[in-house]
Amino acid sequence: MDSVDLNVLRSVLEWRRAGQRVVLYSVVQTWGTAPRAPGAMLALREDGVVIGSVSGGCVEDDLIARLHDGRIPADGPPVQLITYGVSREEAARFGLPCGGTLRLTEERVGDPAWVAELLARCEAHEIVARSLDIATGEVVLQPASKTDTLRFDGQTLRAIYGPRWRLLLIGAGQLSRYVAEMARLLDFEVLICDPRSEFVYGWEAQHGRFVSGMPDEAVLNIQTDERTAIVALTHDPRLDDMALLTALDSRAFYVGALGSRVNSQKRRENLAQLGLSPQAIERLHGPIGLHIGSHSPAEIALSLMAEIVAIKNGVELKQKKTLREGA
Repeated sequence: MDSVDLNVLRSVLEWRRAGQRVVLYSVVQTWGTAPRAPGAMLALREDGVVIGSVSGGCVEDDLIARLHDGRIPADGPPVQLITYGVSREEAARFGLPCGGTLRLTEERVGDPAWVAELLARCEAHEIVARSLDIATGEVVLQPASKTDTLRFDGQTLRAIYGPRWRLLLIGAGQLSRYVAEMARLLDFEVLICDPRSEFVYGWEAQHGRFVSGMPDEAVLNIQTDERTAIVALTHDPRLDDMALLTALDSRAFYVGALGSRVNSQKRRENLAQLGLSPQAIERLHGPIGLHIGSHSPAEIALSLMAEIVAIKNGVELKQKKTLREGA
């Protein structure tokens, strides 16, 4: 699932603990072209406040209207199915392009214990399946794998939730600051490792969390998994290669290092001399980023994050960046 939707669940938990009534909407099926994919979530508080989205905006307006005009009775069933866009006219009214159709679950959240448990398990970097019984509203949480996908058979919704995507930056220089800012906007958890104390000044806590130790220790200490990207940005082989030796043998979905094509090739040769396998070295992204003609630190950061997001989303990279030294 999108980690943005975890923020929806955090709000659900906060609101229910404050004693407020909450209705949780989840996209379970789409036909044609729909603005949000199955699994997208929106929470509606009793006073009409919303967080999250299930469409481009018009469906959200109608969900709020349902609350205010009494279409969500206090004594109604725990879960209902709602469909938007059955006809072309209705699809146009609700902003569903190309005659799209959207089916949602409308779920009254009672005891929020399952929300707290799900969030805690995601914080522990577990992948969790939530099974919702449409007839009873009962929720069951079970372990899941990264290959599991949302399933809905009309009676049970089985949705998959996972931890936030993480980005570990080796180096706290100027480029890392731009990368961290963009990564946070994309809802990555940002981690930074730089044993050079001179580079720590000016980093605020909201920009990322510093991981102590040397780069190879940091890769191990954060328990790198399939939702972790690692990028070496110090331009110092003594630090970058130390991180890469460990990162390239980890489960990280992306491992990259700053440098030109010439320097990247030298780095690969050096890693081979240090005993890293050809299969591990093949995983290294270098030069980093997509080709957008970038020169400034902000443009390089944009190029790098575009590549990381493409790989995260399973998009085949049809171009690779060719950069000068330091770009």
